[in-house]
Amino acid sequence: MKSPEEILQAIQHYCAYQERSQQEVRDKLYSMGLHRNDVEKTIADLITKGFINEERFARAFAGGKFRINGWGKIKIRNALIHKKVSPQCINLGLDGIDERDYSASLKKILSQKLNTGMEKNILLKKNKAARFALSRGFEPELVWEVLNELTGD
Repeated sequence: MKSPEEILQAIQHYCAYQERSQQEVRDKLYSMGLHRNDVEKTIADLITKGFINEERFARAFAGGKFRINGWGKIKIRNALIHKKVSPQCINLGLDGIDERDYSASLKKILSQKLNTGMEKNILLKKNKAARFALSRGFEPELVWEVLNELTGD
């Protein structure tokens, strides 16, 4: 078993390496063998020292998943909920995604899907493209709006 100082140093390094949610840090501390009171005390200490910041985490997570993975806001929101991030921080994280970039990304994804594949029927092509964008977590009404714009409907 590590000493409390070693655990604190290790968890500070864990938080400094990459943005973490409170729940990720909590899980890590439990895996290190700490008990509930020690875990909560350590988390409070990490928040006070600026190692953990839920808003900063939500912004970094949302931005990264959007830019790198091409996720839509629905999928990002669900992932943040799964990580037990507060609704206010989730909203702040999603607000950090530029609307023009978001629309451009959706347009690019849908254009690529419409221009690939052997399908000749435009309705089937649109449905396949829409299903793909929806699976990526984009909002249904936005998907259909952009699809209709791209196909001239």
